[in-house]
Amino acid sequence: MSQSLPSSLHVEPRPHGFGAQVTGLDLSRPMSPELREAVLAAWAKHGVLSFPDQPLSLNALEAFTLQIGAFGDDPYIEPMPGHPNVLELRREADEKATNFGAGWHSDWSFMVRPPAATILRSEVIPPVGGDTLFADATRAYDDLSEAMKAMIAPLRALHSASRSYGTEGVFARDTEARTMKIKVSEEANKIWTHPLVRTHPVTGRKALFINPVYTVGIEGFSDDESKAILGHLFAEMLKEKYIYRHTWSVGTLLMWDNRCTMHFAQGGYDGHLRLMHRTTVAGEVPA
Repeated sequence: MSQSLPSSLHVEPRPHGFGAQVTGLDLSRPMSPELREAVLAAWAKHGVLSFPDQPLSLNALEAFTLQIGAFGDDPYIEPMPGHPNVLELRREADEKATNFGAGWHSDWSFMVRPPAATILRSEVIPPVGGDTLFADATRAYDDLSEAMKAMIAPLRALHSASRSYGTEGVFARDTEARTMKIKVSEEANKIWTHPLVRTHPVTGRKALFINPVYTVGIEGFSDDESKAILGHLFAEMLKEKYIYRHTWSVGTLLMWDNRCTMHFAQGGYDGHLRLMHRTTVAGEVPA
């Protein structure tokens, strides 16, 4: 039975409106059209939504994901057995490999159609470390000078998975054992271009669609020129006033918009198990 819009539904935005906590609903049950619309509106407005205390099975996580949109592809990580659209982000207490996601990025921005949403639910949370940081690429764009906005408006950024999943990438050179099964591939060396400034298909707001992990240059510019422009923009995006730090608790579901945010998974929990389950929602060609 679907949920109608409950009077207890509460959306508590963070300062500046980037990120919000949503309470008063049970994500293990199908959402009514009205409730789904309210959740999608809050997601579009705030970029990152946190739903605490959501004890979801893997089947329920998949069902919730499909209420947001069709499953996205996860090209370089082996999914869970029996759940081809769920990734298990697991780092054992004795692992020495760098924690997964330890670099500022927007998920799979190198794809023709990068995922619109990433959904991550916490199963086991270490007592220290493990925060996830988010950067607001919309406000960072808004605050640029008009001259800078005019300069970057027509530019296209080059995106590639080569630094991470390519044959010479970080994971190809990994010497430490890792529980997660990473797939290194020649395919990851390919390059795709997207607008450096992206218009959000729901809100119509512009955002910087670049990130240090997957953006490898700017079309038509030399490496040095690209590094200078991108380096300046990354420094702007990572100013403290644009950052939301999410500290996890067990059973929290987090949903973020890859079209207007970057994120970074912090470590600092060596000696402790950390276990999360992740799905992605398919997106559109950036414009």
